[in-house]
Amino acid sequence: MALHHLQAGEKVRLASPRSAAGAKRSALVKTDAFEAVQLLLRAGEDIAPHAVPGYATIHCLKGRIILDTDERIELAAGDWLYLGRGERHSVTALEDSSLLVTILFE
Repeated sequence: MALHHLQAGEKVRLASPRSAAGAKRSALVKTDAFEAVQLLLRAGEDIAPHAVPGYATIHCLKGRIILDTDERIELAAGDWLYLGRGERHSVTALEDSSLLVTILFE
């Protein structure tokens, strides 16, 4: 079954981390120019080291995480950062967390 991607102007309410029964990735939009994804992580869950093909932004909507790049960066609710194109990183949830990730393609 194909994932539903939002159309321009379509509204969605993002899920709460409490609704996740394990790491959950919800694709919101995917175009030739960018992709937007919500990640829901329960406390203690990890996302293994990986890289994406474009620049990435991570906005911590709820909870707290550790983002491992060349350094360990803690993000809490309201924090935002971007990663360089193809920058390898991993994520560990310190609390139940909701992240909005946007990947910009060139």
